[in-house]
Amino acid sequence: MMTFTPRRLIQRLTLAALLAASLSACVPLVMGGAFVGTGLVATDRRTSGSLVEDEGIELRSASRIRENLGERVHVNVTSYNRQVLLTGEVPNLQDKQLVEKIVSGVDNVRNIVNELDVMGNSTLTQRSSDSLVTGRAKAGLVDAKDLFASAFKLTTERGTVYVMGRVTAREAKRATDIISNTSGVQRVVRILEIISEEELARTLPQQPPAEQKK
Repeated sequence: MMTFTPRRLIQRLTLAALLAASLSACVPLVMGGAFVGTGLVATDRRTSGSLVEDEGIELRSASRIRENLGERVHVNVTSYNRQVLLTGEVPNLQDKQLVEKIVSGVDNVRNIVNELDVMGNSTLTQRSSDSLVTGRAKAGLVDAKDLFASAFKLTTERGTVYVMGRVTAREAKRATDIISNTSGVQRVVRILEIISEEELARTLPQQPPAEQKK
């Protein structure tokens, strides 16, 4: 989820640069207490190039929306595998269309899902509540032993949880059930790339064969 404060923008630009450097040099980067590097790519199911592209799409979109629309809109930009989700609030239909046009002009964007609502901007209290809902939903995915929580990217807007990722039909159903039963969730919208179980197996790290008993 992307907010539009200059301080946040600078932080994300710095992070994107560090991430790109760490991936190209195969050197792990510590972010939020966790190592980010080749291991992140393996669990995220996006290539290192897609990860960097998604960061760039979110950053450039945020900057351009702010330049054109300022503070009169509240827009969150979430990119997964170059598919962009727009959530938040705009004052009129013209601004909704303008935001989509601005983002469509950003390099590497392949598709846009425009879920912006024409209404007044949400309050800080509402946004804080949404952040808590996202956190609880993510925790539920982590607790599920039959899912790779890192395969999903979540964002919440006024109680609606949007789910992005590259997952199998089984994983999609299981994650939807978990999120739907999370406290504070009013609705779940899936924006998922469905892959086969065989394709998933090919993307997972291969385990070394067990040593034969002597």
